[in-house]
Amino acid sequence: MKFEGIYTPVITPYTERGKIDRDAFAAMIEYLIDAGVHGIINGGSTGEYYAQSIQDRMDLALFAKEIIGDRVPLIVGTVAIRLEDSIAMAETAARIGADAVLIGSPPYAVPTERENAVHTLAIDRAANLPVMLYNYPGRMGINMGEEFLDRVSRSRNICAIKESSGDINRVHLLARDYPHIRMSCGMDDQALEFFAWGARSWVCGGSNFLPAEHLALYRACAMDGNFDKGRRIMSALMPLMRVLEQGGKFIQCIKHGCEMNGQHAGAPRPPLKPLNKDDKRQLEQVVRVLKQTIASIEAEN
Repeated sequence: MKFEGIYTPVITPYTERGKIDRDAFAAMIEYLIDAGVHGIINGGSTGEYYAQSIQDRMDLALFAKEIIGDRVPLIVGTVAIRLEDSIAMAETAARIGADAVLIGSPPYAVPTERENAVHTLAIDRAANLPVMLYNYPGRMGINMGEEFLDRVSRSRNICAIKESSGDINRVHLLARDYPHIRMSCGMDDQALEFFAWGARSWVCGGSNFLPAEHLALYRACAMDGNFDKGRRIMSALMPLMRVLEQGGKFIQCIKHGCEMNGQHAGAPRPPLKPLNKDDKRQLEQVVRVLKQTIASIEAEN
């Protein structure tokens, strides 16, 4: 498991009655694979795992694997408040033949660094698969600090970390002091900085509906080392990042973006509500401009 490329935390489409729309979910995965993304994450924040039962999550992970087969890697999210639920997701990932698991800190509990490490290693043992850690203090309440990283690094399965703190000093820390843990961009508006510091992958919700544009930045920076081109692409993407990251409407924007592409996404589950008309109009304008700009940049080469 190389953890290289664009990894899409796929949305979960819902019917008008709020049930999981399996046909639309399958169509989303097919669209992403056809678009060239390097891997699929099922059970990430963008997939609204927190609004699903553990049984729903296990069933959806199995369904995702059935759709994907061996075409691209599947990473299964394990984050849950209860350790037992995280272990159930880890065991499911192993049973269905997933390629890796995503392990984050348990929300709300606020464990110590040592407690969080013990928690993580228990999930790791249940899966015995390559692990991408998920550091998202804005949602989990704590950082995966140096004591935590030192402890969990003892497991050979700890291969990567999705860094979503927004703190650029964390990027420096991971690149310099933990080079054996592959750093993955988990903060979209810092993607250029992540690539400059050696990241080889990007977990990006926006690739659900703009895979080509996210792939363009990855190719320019991580593959070609062309940071002049990368800066121009990132500049074109920045208005989208501002829309996605501000106002607490990330998932709603991603889902509307998918609908703009003709993919059924449905409304997010409560407590979230769909975008209003003004928000939709703003997103549509931003997407229209960035697509034109990046297409122009790509056409130059």
